[in-house]
Amino acid sequence: MAEVRLVDIEKKYGNFLAVPKQSLTIEDGEFLVLLGPSGCGKTTTMRMIAGLEEITSGDLMIAGEKVNDKPPKDRDIAMVFQNYGLYPHMTVRQNIDYPLKLRGADKATRKQRVQETADKVELGALLDRRPSELSGGQRQRVALARAIVRTPKIFLMDEPLSNLDAKLRVTMRAELKHLHHELGVTTVYVTHDQMEAMTLASRVAIMREGRIVQLDTPKKIYAEPADLFVAGFIGSPSMNLVDGAVKGGVFRAEGIEVPVSLADREGVVLGIRPEELEIVQDTSAPINGKLYALELTGDSTLVTLRAGKTSVCARGHADFEAPIDAPCYLTPKPQARFHLFDRATGQRLDG
Repeated sequence: MAEVRLVDIEKKYGNFLAVPKQSLTIEDGEFLVLLGPSGCGKTTTMRMIAGLEEITSGDLMIAGEKVNDKPPKDRDIAMVFQNYGLYPHMTVRQNIDYPLKLRGADKATRKQRVQETADKVELGALLDRRPSELSGGQRQRVALARAIVRTPKIFLMDEPLSNLDAKLRVTMRAELKHLHHELGVTTVYVTHDQMEAMTLASRVAIMREGRIVQLDTPKKIYAEPADLFVAGFIGSPSMNLVDGAVKGGVFRAEGIEVPVSLADREGVVLGIRPEELEIVQDTSAPINGKLYALELTGDSTLVTLRAGKTSVCARGHADFEAPIDAPCYLTPKPQARFHLFDRATGQRLDG
C-alpha cells in the first residue's frame, strides 16, 4: 500500500495542454475515482501515474519516492483495463499466474496464490478454462485476479466495467467494493459513469477540461456541488437547473416562485433534485405548469413539468398517472435543499 502525490503535475502534447498544472494527494488505502466526460483528462492523469505517459512538468511521488523517471514495471502497480487484455492461448490459471512467473516466484507459492486469488473472485472452478470459454463478467474477474495476485502497492483501473451489461456492472461493483475492503490497496479508478463513482469511491475527483473542479466524498459532492457542471453531472436523473432571478428574497422564473436566502440578483440558476420534489393537487404550489412527460422507471415515475421554456422533473410514485398537458403542481419536500449558482461563472452562491 502507498500514498500517491501529484505535485504541480502538467501534461502537454506539443502546444496542446491536456492536463493543466494541479496537485492531488491519494491517501494510503484510499479508493479514489477520477470522474468526468470523455476528453476531460482523467485517463491521461492515470496513465501518468502508471508511467505510460511522460510527465511534462511536476513531480509524481509514490510512497514518498519520486518516480517520474521510473518505468511502469518498477512502480509496483497493477492495471485493469476496459478491454480485458487476457492471453487467449492460456488458461485462466496461467493468465493469473503470469505476473508471479515474471517475478520469479517459486511454483508452490504461485500455485497457492493463484488458487487463493481465484477463490476471492469466484473463479476457483474455472481455472482450467480458456478466455474464449468464459462470459464477459468472468473474463473481467480474470483480469482483476491477475492484477491482485501479487498484491501491488497501487491498483489503477481504467473503465474496467464499461464493456459489461447493466446487471453485471451492478454485480461487479459490489465485488470491487468488497475486494477493496478486503485488500486495502490504494486504488485509482477512472470512469465516466457517475453511478460507479458514487457507489465505489472513498473520494471522487470530478474533472473537466483537464482540471479537478471538485474533490470530496460522494455524499458531500451530491449534497453540495461546487458549480453548475458538477450539479448537472452528478445524480440520476440529474438536478433540475432553472434560469431566473432573485428579488425580495424570492427566486422567480416562469412557473416557479420559491423563497431563498440570497440578496436581489439577476442571472441566478436554481437547482433542486427530482427526489426532493413532491407532486401535489394544490394550485397555489410554488412550481406549476403542464405535464410534459411521464417515465416509469419501475420503483417510481419521473414526472416532467413544463412552463414555457422551464422544465422541472420530479420523482413520483410508481402508480402516478395523469394525461399529458394536464395542469401539474410541484412543491419541495420539507427537507428539500435549494442550490443557487451564478449563471455567468457557474460557481455556487449558497453554502
